[in-house]
Amino acid sequence: MNKRELELYIHIPFCARKCSYCDFLSFAAPERVYREYMDKLIEEICGQGPNFQEYRVSTIFVGGGTPSILESELIAKILTSAKNRFDIDKNSEITIECNPSINLEKDFYTYAKCGINRVSIGMQSARNEERFALGRSAGQTEVAKAVNDAKKAGISNISLDVMLGTPKQTLSSLDETFEFIDKMNVTHISAYMLKIEKGTKFFDLKDRLNLPDEDTVCEMYLKTIKSLEALGFNQYEISNFSKPSFESKHNTKYWILDDYLGLGKSAHSLWHGKRFYYDTDWSLKSEGEVDIEEERIMLGLRLNCGIDKSLIKKDFSRFVKMGLMKESENKIALTSEGMLVSNLIISELL
Repeated sequence: MNKRELELYIHIPFCARKCSYCDFLSFAAPERVYREYMDKLIEEICGQGPNFQEYRVSTIFVGGGTPSILESELIAKILTSAKNRFDIDKNSEITIECNPSINLEKDFYTYAKCGINRVSIGMQSARNEERFALGRSAGQTEVAKAVNDAKKAGISNISLDVMLGTPKQTLSSLDETFEFIDKMNVTHISAYMLKIEKGTKFFDLKDRLNLPDEDTVCEMYLKTIKSLEALGFNQYEISNFSKPSFESKHNTKYWILDDYLGLGKSAHSLWHGKRFYYDTDWSLKSEGEVDIEEERIMLGLRLNCGIDKSLIKKDFSRFVKMGLMKESENKIALTSEGMLVSNLIISELL
């Protein structure tokens, strides 16, 4: 029987401490709380599995928070529970987010043994002063160790996070990060512009932060695209770059509106055109039905390949003339400059 594909997202909300810029559900907790959470998470995995027997899981993403803060045996226990309750494709992409401030040398071997074949490491910057300004405790040496330890354990599909527009960052200082990326020979980069969100420590300090101005941040983004392209990375989404064939399969499924199931506090799902999520009390909450046509435009235009022109009912020719969109026979997509104002363009086209 040909089964439909399903993606699994598993949320681990724990961190050693909350980063100054982070607005995701994450918090510090004693080990006792870790284990209580794991027990409840496994209970939900076991409970949800029978509802998805018509699906084959093609990707799993263990995100947070900082999943690697848990003992690797707990991560293995979670994945074993998922494999026992869901039909997991033998070639599935299984990713875990890792913090390089923790020595993960032994953990990577456990991860590899339980099927994890991709790691995403929170680097943010290769320059120590920029990392420390973000409240990150690990320096470049620890990031390099994490990358090399993962490779020694047999996990070669490695993504590094890069943040743009951060305190103390300059156009020229980005070069050190690109040189480090080249040296580490990783397969994937996620490069995000810093957003100061309400409820974060940075929001309270925003008037005192030494941040580059908006024009400089735009230049940083365009420089990132060109620099990563020169290193052999293809930009396939607004914030994501990969070596050939190393795109994040899991995240790509989000952008094309494939079904996915989120497990854990604050984890969101899309199933049969409906969105729902777990709140902080483990209750499932509905977010209603998805406007498929609208979201295909919103999410599809994030991708470099763009969308079918027939999806857009409004005139987009002015954006093409302005160099913000590019069109082919059947497709329309954002240019690099257009990606900088993607929200504005998309709102005009909906």
